[in-house]
Amino acid sequence: MDIQQEIFKAYDIRGIYPTQLNEEGAYAIARAFVSLVKKRIGAEKKLKIAVGSDMRLSSPSLKERVIAGLIDSGVDVDDIGLVSSPSFYFAVGFYDYDAGMQISASHNPKEYNGIKLVFEKGFPVSKENGIYELRDMVVNDQLPEIVLEKGTLGKRENIAEACVLEQTKNMDLSKIKKFKIVIDPANAMGILDMQALFAKLPCELVKMNFELDGNFPAHPADPMLAENIASLKERVIKEKADLGIGIDGDADRYFFVDEKGEPIKQGIMRGLMAQIELKDHPGATIAYDIRPGKITLDMILKFGGKPLLTPVGHSLIKKMMVENNAIYGGESSGHFAYKFDYGTFEAPITEVVKFLIYLSEQNKPVSEIVKPYDIYFHSGEINMHLQSNAEALDKIEQIKAMFPDGKINLMDGLSVEYPDFWFNLRPSNTEPLLRLAVEGVSKEIVEQKVAEMKKVLMG
Repeated sequence: MDIQQEIFKAYDIRGIYPTQLNEEGAYAIARAFVSLVKKRIGAEKKLKIAVGSDMRLSSPSLKERVIAGLIDSGVDVDDIGLVSSPSFYFAVGFYDYDAGMQISASHNPKEYNGIKLVFEKGFPVSKENGIYELRDMVVNDQLPEIVLEKGTLGKRENIAEACVLEQTKNMDLSKIKKFKIVIDPANAMGILDMQALFAKLPCELVKMNFELDGNFPAHPADPMLAENIASLKERVIKEKADLGIGIDGDADRYFFVDEKGEPIKQGIMRGLMAQIELKDHPGATIAYDIRPGKITLDMILKFGGKPLLTPVGHSLIKKMMVENNAIYGGESSGHFAYKFDYGTFEAPITEVVKFLIYLSEQNKPVSEIVKPYDIYFHSGEINMHLQSNAEALDKIEQIKAMFPDGKINLMDGLSVEYPDFWFNLRPSNTEPLLRLAVEGVSKEIVEQKVAEMKKVLMG
């Protein structure tokens, strides 16, 4: 089949519509996915798979062909409608589907679309467990036969509401103060989850960009970039709000802004959420990725948690969480995953509610809660474009040679640690980029080390 291999990424399938990913490709991917699922759970079982989508302009037609591919392969399908990625994971796990397919390109620009794949309990399909095998089936036209006995198509609705009901059922929402909270979901899928949640909370919700629109009219749906939360920061100050929340396109990454309009560093946010979990689960395992954000480790250890260091990538973190029975895991890019009876995956509804209860108990402004943990200086993620993978490996070796006496970890790219600074240098899993992040005890040492490494990396 004529399909571009580069759309098969480390964690999902993603490309420009319709030149890289189109309806024909979506149909073939669905049929190949059935083979993958049968290989995992047995060929004899009658499969039932959930299919959801985001609000992108190309999602309805791609979803239609995905469903057709599954039904032609003898699979019973439930169309679960417009859902965020976390609500999609919840549906697959909670309603006990054998697998799930979600049409979404996360935070990518409007011309992109993609497919997220999960096995039972929302367990991610990634480069570790089948995405490249699926790619080879599609590229080489090694698809299973179309069966005579077609599958059926059903519907399951109100997933976001069901997720809110389930994930808050053991929480005392009356503990939450009447906070004023500004939320910017960037015209994307976080709208559904937050509308369902805030209908049950005593807070005042100030809505920004709350109309689903696949054109992303306000700004790109990537709150990791400062320019995309600039208007949120301004609005928090203008409204004299207690908190601001920026959400990415498929709503599996959340970024928080304090009452002064200052972003809460992800390392601190992750540490606070870890401590909340450790109060209820003393000594539990907490996962965090290898990128700088050392305050998280400090905070886990202070509360007696067992730290679990992981590579970068939400799929890899969730896989390691399951394998190590971790109750919570946070990635520097804003993915926060929880362990439930029905799966381990991102659960921003759980995260937001637990954070608001915590803020209510602390009874002081967010900036004051965060301030004691803001003790390290961070370069931010510095991205450098590459010509090839060989060039990336060569640059990593050059940087490694510069720091021969540091504590070296090769889990994901190159991580080097000294008492006063530490860094991670790694190739991106999704783009032709080399990513550098440096952290340290002073601004001066971070700037000095960034300058030293940039000279080599960009030379």
